[in-house]
Amino acid sequence: MKWFDNTALTLVIVGAINWLLIGIFQFDLVAFLFGELSFLSRAVYTIIGLCGLYLISLYGRIKEI
Repeated sequence: MKWFDNTALTLVIVGAINWLLIGIFQFDLVAFLFGELSFLSRAVYTIIGLCGLYLISLYGRIKEI
């Protein structure tokens, strides 16, 4: 399951970088790459959001690490 944690963390970091780009430069990298609110960009946003929700469980597992 560690590979899933690492994958989820990587996707959440990519999402955070996207928010940084939006905040500083008003540039949405996901929309640029996949189209503005296209099916694919919505899928990317959904997957990153689900990974973020999954990583909440990291707080409960942090003692194991």
